[in-house]
Amino acid sequence: MPPLTQKVTVYIDADACPVKDETYKVAGRYGLRTVVVSNSFIQIPKSPLIERMIVDAGPDIADDWIADQAVAHDVVITNDIPLAGRVLAKQAYAIAPNGRAFTPDSIGAALSQRALMEHIRSTGEITGGPPPFSAANRSQFLQTLDQVIVKAQKLKR
Repeated sequence: MPPLTQKVTVYIDADACPVKDETYKVAGRYGLRTVVVSNSFIQIPKSPLIERMIVDAGPDIADDWIADQAVAHDVVITNDIPLAGRVLAKQAYAIAPNGRAFTPDSIGAALSQRALMEHIRSTGEITGGPPPFSAANRSQFLQTLDQVIVKAQKLKR
């Protein structure tokens, strides 16, 4: 008897994620388990495919939980660049809510830029923050998520 194939799991770093609903819809279309990870209660749709995981409050606790759970070819939705690096090291996928897919080739530059911006902010410089989330970001996210799930499912078999 051939081994059972495991499905891709989608993890959402949910505390400040603007694309939870979009993720539920796309993952649901593929029949994928989705785990919504936060350090406070977040309302989720009633679905056997969607789970809520509330972790303790504190820096990086949700990130640590996701990084511990994710395995190769799972998909993680996060804006957190260090978490993206950790899941990429496990051969999982990381997508930012704006649709940017982190890759092994791009994560080093992203981590360096993050460190540089932290240093600049620590000197008292006001850097302004990210641009507002847009409809184009949402559209790019949906496209990227769909592409990554298709790729991940082929590789997870």
